[in-house]
Amino acid sequence: MTWEPIHSAVLEWYAERARDLPWRRTRDPYAILVAEVMLQQTQVDRVVPKYQSFLAQYPDFASLAGAATADVIRAWQGLGYNRRAVRLQRIARAVVEEYGGALPDTVAGLLRLEGIGRYTAAAVACFAFGRSEPMLDTNVRRVLGRIALGPDGAATATPAALWALAEEALPVRDAYRWNQALMDFGAGLCLERNPRCPVCPARPWCSSAGRVAPALRERAAPYHTKREPPYVESTRYYRGRIVDFLRGLGPDESLAPAHLGAAIKPGFSADDGQWLTDLLAGLVADGLVAIRADGTLTLP
Repeated sequence: MTWEPIHSAVLEWYAERARDLPWRRTRDPYAILVAEVMLQQTQVDRVVPKYQSFLAQYPDFASLAGAATADVIRAWQGLGYNRRAVRLQRIARAVVEEYGGALPDTVAGLLRLEGIGRYTAAAVACFAFGRSEPMLDTNVRRVLGRIALGPDGAATATPAALWALAEEALPVRDAYRWNQALMDFGAGLCLERNPRCPVCPARPWCSSAGRVAPALRERAAPYHTKREPPYVESTRYYRGRIVDFLRGLGPDESLAPAHLGAAIKPGFSADDGQWLTDLLAGLVADGLVAIRADGTLTLP
């Protein structure tokens, strides 16, 4: 497949419509790492204000590494998936203790840090250090899959095949703008359920042109009948409630498990004791909850 005309079309579109995002105004490796961790499974509009306030509180690896974990978890409030806050601080501590405060500048080096996966390593290497690295987030996977493999390409191809496709599509120069452009392209044009194919500048070279809407209609019935597990009363829901409740405690305060159970679950009873014990065990293992010597609970 010839990618040069697609590069030109997508980058011209991006030059006119690029989102103005705060992490695009810096090449600071720490700031970019914070953004990439925050953006995992969280929408951009929720991340922007938290990103700015978090950097104001913890402007570099040293300040984050030296902070109390409880304070970092409190600063993370509103983003969800609280384990990311603990993981980010652990990365900061490793950078300070093992790398002299400087983040490795290659994908291989970044992957040696526990908590950094392939996508995050590629994003930081590209956006902070100017490395020519392919990336594969949800939007990029969908855009490249549709262009090269057809309407269901991203859903049916293996991860290895999609990474190989991202490598193939990477321009010889300007990987930074290409990767940013693909993310904006997927967020604003090549949408999952309502792609704007008629106005897509890559349409002349796209193997899905004119085929996405019919494919989506064919899948409409399964989408509408599929029932996802409700978030409310799920394990993740109650884990979040526990952390949020403990966030409200003062630095020297703690809470008995039974009191916590009653606070987070209406109708909590002795029969729920094992359920709560299992929840707390997972949170303790993730570094999100600490159990004091007297058996009471607090943030780490």
